[in-house]
Amino acid sequence: MGQNVKSSERLRPVDLARAHGLSTQAIRNYEQAGILPAADRTPHGYRTYTPLHARALEAFLALVPGHGHRTATAIMRAVNEGAAEEAFRLIDESHAQLLDDRRTLRAVENALRALVPTEEVPASGETFIGPLAEQLGIRPATLRAWERAGLVRPRRDPLTGYRVYDGAAVRDARLTHQLRRGGHLLEQIAPLLTEVRSAGGLEPLEAALRTWRDRLSSRGRSLLTGAAGLEAYLHADG
Repeated sequence: MGQNVKSSERLRPVDLARAHGLSTQAIRNYEQAGILPAADRTPHGYRTYTPLHARALEAFLALVPGHGHRTATAIMRAVNEGAAEEAFRLIDESHAQLLDDRRTLRAVENALRALVPTEEVPASGETFIGPLAEQLGIRPATLRAWERAGLVRPRRDPLTGYRVYDGAAVRDARLTHQLRRGGHLLEQIAPLLTEVRSAGGLEPLEAALRTWRDRLSSRGRSLLTGAAGLEAYLHADG
């Protein structure tokens, strides 16, 4: 894949770097990470690149906004190692995550519309810090940090001292998690949750949810742009 470029044109690391406002060290790092195919060397040991490497770099930079640096790196490494199915699996995971985030946004909007401040949460809905952290894909330390910031309010079991998260605390943890993923700072989230607790309803979060929705749309467009860049690299012919 992406290995049928026949151009004999040779490019220096600085040629690739300047075209994208990068440093030559970044180009070397990308090659070492497997983002770029291995470069040829001159008799004096200098790296030489080709238009294929330029296409690889363009593909990687197109993938980063939608997939993130780590996943984009893994995608390019898989492609360069001939593991196309692994690359496609990683791409599918990013799309699945975006779809899940859209569903979560919709669920949050619906939940907030129906939220009643005095809502009683059944004991069967309680959970502990470990299972909740695992469910959210975060560390227990993160939940403790949110608690210190006043975002999540678990109670303490009087016998064991363990944190117990009822339905309201789980709701607050989920909202905090999603708003953090949407780029909001803890100090921005705190007043939103205070409003949700005291007033109930969607209005206090409308601006944040609108921003969140816009971010999801932007990520969707970025995934399309990344796919186009990768497709160009996979079919590079010089």
